[in-house]
Amino acid sequence: MSKVAIITDSNSGITQAEAKELGIFVLPMPFMINDETYFEDISLTQEEFYEKLASGANICTSQPSPESVMDLWNEILKDYDEIVHIPMSSGLSGSCQSAMMLAEDYDGKVAVVNNQRISVTQRQSCLDAKLLVSKGMNAKEIKDFLEADKFNSSIYIMLDTLYYLKKGGRITPAAAAIGTMLKLKPVLQIQGEKLDAFAKARTTNQGKTIMINAIKNDIENRFGGMTEDKHIWLQIAYTYNRNAAEAYAKEISELFPGYDIHMDPLSLSVACHIGPGALAFACCKKIEV
Repeated sequence: MSKVAIITDSNSGITQAEAKELGIFVLPMPFMINDETYFEDISLTQEEFYEKLASGANICTSQPSPESVMDLWNEILKDYDEIVHIPMSSGLSGSCQSAMMLAEDYDGKVAVVNNQRISVTQRQSCLDAKLLVSKGMNAKEIKDFLEADKFNSSIYIMLDTLYYLKKGGRITPAAAAIGTMLKLKPVLQIQGEKLDAFAKARTTNQGKTIMINAIKNDIENRFGGMTEDKHIWLQIAYTYNRNAAEAYAKEISELFPGYDIHMDPLSLSVACHIGPGALAFACCKKIEV
C-alpha cells in the first residue's frame, strides 16, 4: 500500500499548527500588501490582516509560486509515495489549474483535486481524504472520489458591507450605493465553481434565517433529508467577528440538535473580497466508504 500525503492551502482554514496535529500539509497563500509580500499564517495573522484592511492598505491576493508548490511536493515525496493536493475552488482562483499543470511532470505521483471547495468545506475534503487514505485508497482513487463528491456541500455567506465587493469591481458603485443606503445584507452562495448572489436581507437576523432555511432545503432536497444517523457536517465561518459566529452557532445547535458543528474564520483570500463582519453557514454530506 502506497504512503499518501494530503496537502491543501491556507484557504481551507487549517492553520499550520492544526495541520501538524492532523497530519496534513498546508501551503500558505500569498498576499501583496502595499507592494510587500505576506503569507497567511506565516508572516500575516488574521489580526494583522484586518488592521491593514481597516487602514486602507492596498491588498490583493496571489497564487502560490510554481517554485513554492514544487519545493513542497519534492520535500514531501522524500517521505511519501504519492500526494493528494486539495487547493481552493478552481472557480475562485487559478491556483488549482496551475497545480494541475505542474503535476503533469510528476508521473502520477501528485493528484490535484478539483472539487470546487473553499474554507470549511475544503477543510472537510482534507479530513475526508485522510479517512480515504486510512481505507487504503491511492492518490488517484482519492482524487476521483472527492471530485465525484464535490456537489455534496453548500456554503451561504451574509455580508456586512458592500464596500469590498465594490472596491474589487464585483458590483457597480451604483449598486453598492443603493445597497448601502437601503442597509441591505446580501447573501451569497458557493455552489460549484462560482460565488453568486443568492438573496438580499434587510436585517442581520433575516439574513441568518435565509441561510438556515437554505441549508435546510439543501439537506432535504439534495442530501437525503434529516436522518437519525446525522449524516451531515454543519459548519460556520466568519470574518473578524467571532462573538457573532458563536451566537449563530448556538442558534443553529438548537435548530439541529445532536449535529456536529465546526467553526473557523473565513480564509483571508475570501475576506479580502468581502470584508469584515461576514457570517457563513455551510454543510457537507458525510462520505460513505
